[in-house]
This record gives sequence, C-alpha cells and structure tokens, in this order.
Amino acid sequence: MFKMIALIVVVLIATVLGLAATKPDTFRVERSATIKAPPEKVYVLINDFHHWTQWSPWERMDPAMQRTHSGASSGTGAVYAWEGNKKVGKGRMEIVDSAAPSKVTIKLDFLEPFEAHNTAEFVLTTQGDATTVTWAMTGPNLFLGKVMSVFTSMDSLVGKDFESGLANLKAVAEK
Repeated sequence: MFKMIALIVVVLIATVLGLAATKPDTFRVERSATIKAPPEKVYVLINDFHHWTQWSPWERMDPAMQRTHSGASSGTGAVYAWEGNKKVGKGRMEIVDSAAPSKVTIKLDFLEPFEAHNTAEFVLTTQGDATTVTWAMTGPNLFLGKVMSVFTSMDSLVGKDFESGLANLKAVAEK
C-alpha cells in the first residue's frame, strides 16, 4: 500500500514538473480601458507617482503602507518605493522611459513576499475625444513561476488588479 501511494505521489510530482517545463519563459499581463479625457490629463496621473495614491489598486489594499519618493519628481528617474502588509508586500518602481503624452515605462522590482523583476508599460492612444490606456506587465517566468502557472496564471493573479486600477484611473481622469 505504501509503495502504491509513493508511486502515485512521484507520478503526480513528475506530471507537474513536466507540465511546468512546457510553460513559456516569459509572461505578459495586459488590460485596456477607454477614458473620456485628453491623453495629457491621463498621462500626468501615470507619469507622477505622487498621483498613484488616487487610482492605484494596491494603495487601497493597505492604507497604512509606507511610501517613499526619490529621484526626479516625475517622469524618467522618478522612484517610488513601498512597504506594506502581505497583500502589497515590499518593492520599488522607477520610471525608465517617459514620452509625453503617449507612453510610460516602469522598472518594477518586487522584494516581498516574492522577489521578481518586471517591466510595466502604459501606452496612451487618442481615440477621438477619449484616450485608450493599455497597461501591460512583462517579465521572466522562472521555473518556480512555471510550476505555479500549472495551477494559476499571472493573468488571473494580476489582471483583476489592472482592471480595478484602470477603472480608478478613469474615475479620477474623468472628474
């Protein structure tokens, strides 16, 4: 009986590891929203980390989160670091590219609860009297991430937060 259980456990582990090995080496999560505001107004809310408290979905998960700003006040070189509860963890963002009013690229470093180094990008496209904002995050899918993706995806983990953040951004920009 013990040998049969051990064999089943080994087969299950081998199956999960085999499935993980077939997962891609990178991931991408992307969401878009159309905001009835000019791109210049939306861009300012993204390009200046001081405005993120108004719309970022993670800001609402931990009102007691500790935040620090350094570097440039906005745009390329602006840095935002945070440390909060288990939901928001600890990390740092730095704007590495800023092209008004159409694009902001951010180097995103998570330190806790898991270390990860990703890139977030906001692309703003004019659609008549509105702006379509596309928020994407890309990064490496290391082996542990591949094992996790057998059971859940980065899209299911982060996608809802992007949707919430874009809805908040829309509400703020359309005021």
